[in-house]
Amino acid sequence: MNPAALYRPRSVLILVENLPVPFDRRVWQEACALRAAGYLVSVISPTGVGCERTYELIEGVHVHRYRPAPEAMTPAGYVREYATALCKTLLLACRVAFTRGVDVVHACNPPDLFFVIGALFKLFGKRFVFDHHDLNPELYEAKFGRRGFLHRVLLKLEYLSFRLADAVLATNQSYRQVALTRGRVDPRRVFVVRSGPNLACLRSVPPDVGLKCGRRFLVGYVGVMGAQEGIDCLLHAVHHIVHDLKRTDIHFALVGGGTSLAEMRELAARLRVDSYVTFTNRVADDVLLRVLSTADVCVNPDRANEMNDKSTMNKIMEYMALGKPIVQFDLKEGRYSAQQAAVYVRPGDTIDFGEQIVALLDDPERRKRMGEFGYERVVKELEWRRQIRHLLAAYDGLWPHDAEIRHETPIP
Repeated sequence: MNPAALYRPRSVLILVENLPVPFDRRVWQEACALRAAGYLVSVISPTGVGCERTYELIEGVHVHRYRPAPEAMTPAGYVREYATALCKTLLLACRVAFTRGVDVVHACNPPDLFFVIGALFKLFGKRFVFDHHDLNPELYEAKFGRRGFLHRVLLKLEYLSFRLADAVLATNQSYRQVALTRGRVDPRRVFVVRSGPNLACLRSVPPDVGLKCGRRFLVGYVGVMGAQEGIDCLLHAVHHIVHDLKRTDIHFALVGGGTSLAEMRELAARLRVDSYVTFTNRVADDVLLRVLSTADVCVNPDRANEMNDKSTMNKIMEYMALGKPIVQFDLKEGRYSAQQAAVYVRPGDTIDFGEQIVALLDDPERRKRMGEFGYERVVKELEWRRQIRHLLAAYDGLWPHDAEIRHETPIP
């Protein structure tokens, strides 16, 4: 008998707590790529704005959602938030197992707690994939400025996630080194799968001059509004631009939500730059694309810390995919991603950050060259379609016999 006739699609269960799906771009791209390759894919995530339904079938992917605890701002709050996520995710995972079956649990962090669910399923012969999105010990230190007991707990949870995994997906080479050293994972089980933009979805749209609020230039930011994102540094740079350099022809659009959003709005008012800054909160993709397509320059003010230095930021690649020049603080993975598409500022120097924004706005030819370089780099090296083969290679390693007979749908 033909071996292919005996092949049944493997069932993948993806777990994510950080963002609702499909709002989490990396998770959604992975889910769609696995579904296109013949896997039966289910996802469990929290609800969120625009993702209120507790179940949806989207493009062939089964999406289950639970109502999360309030977004945390303290260590105790994170314990409550993550404990709630773990319990509700486990209940939904059992429901999926009994209705659709589960062959592999694909856990995306944060938190580094889903190994508990992976361990339970491994008792029944299932596989566990650890998709390493964030360095949680470093994230804790960045948020709260200390280490201590909870930092040690996070290191232990991360280690257990690494050790239990049949395959580890690292978002870049820095994360791969963490898996090899701190996690002591066999190099053959670590696969670098970068979070590249999907150029089929992320395309320029006609600029909306209304977003400039009557000013000549627009500077764009897309991302989370949290302590480690350095939005306060950006606002101090805006203060220097407006009040010291007397540049009143520049508007700033900051797209995204998070625990620091209200605080950043208050800071903008105290710095007397609130009339030059628009905070949009989280918005639909079409609004985000209008902002980025209209922007003359985009910025990445992430603080210099161990977390940000080792992490690849999706916003950088999104800027590049739309051909936008970037100003950012000089961090290791940020420099690797953008290369000649960005101007690099000494970390923490908000005066120079502001001056580099102005210098770039005043040099249209340089902006054009940088934007073209960034777009070409995305097309040739960083876009999501070029990462799919690494994701599928990780899954092929879980079931080598299946890999020989599984029909892989060609990626257009």
